[in-house]
Amino acid sequence: MIDDILAPGLRVVFCGINPGKSSAHTGFHFAHPGNRFWKVIHQAGFTERLLKPEEEQHLLDTRCGITMLVERPTVQANEVNLHELRSGGRELVKKIEDYQPAALAILGKQAYEQAFSQRGAQWGKQSITIGMTQVWVLPNPSGLNRATLDKLVEAYRELDEALVVRGR
Repeated sequence: MIDDILAPGLRVVFCGINPGKSSAHTGFHFAHPGNRFWKVIHQAGFTERLLKPEEEQHLLDTRCGITMLVERPTVQANEVNLHELRSGGRELVKKIEDYQPAALAILGKQAYEQAFSQRGAQWGKQSITIGMTQVWVLPNPSGLNRATLDKLVEAYRELDEALVVRGR
């Protein structure tokens, strides 16, 4: 079981699709050595130093959090089915309504579209909100995603800069 990292007053909650086997084994989010999440959020400006997965609670110091759409661990995210994503999307909305971070960043376009019954989503800020929370769709930092590190950092930095502009 991997616990959410959530608190009131966060700038952003990053929402992964589901835990991989490495995360399930260690109990930490984005624990697979090939996952670029920690490197990306550091280079994009969310953290002052590169955190290790086992230091994930320090994210709260930077007013960032982590949750996931589906709690069931898999080797690859494409093993998660539509029913699980839709159910996870409903649960996610409840969490975000409770915590109301400035932004929710869903890491993966297909997962976002399936969980929220959307079509043709673009990267970046979405037109929907959850209460006062902006919804963003960012590329998944999984090593299986072919996006370059530079492209990932650029996408995440856009969110960080948008939050600065909003004063969050």
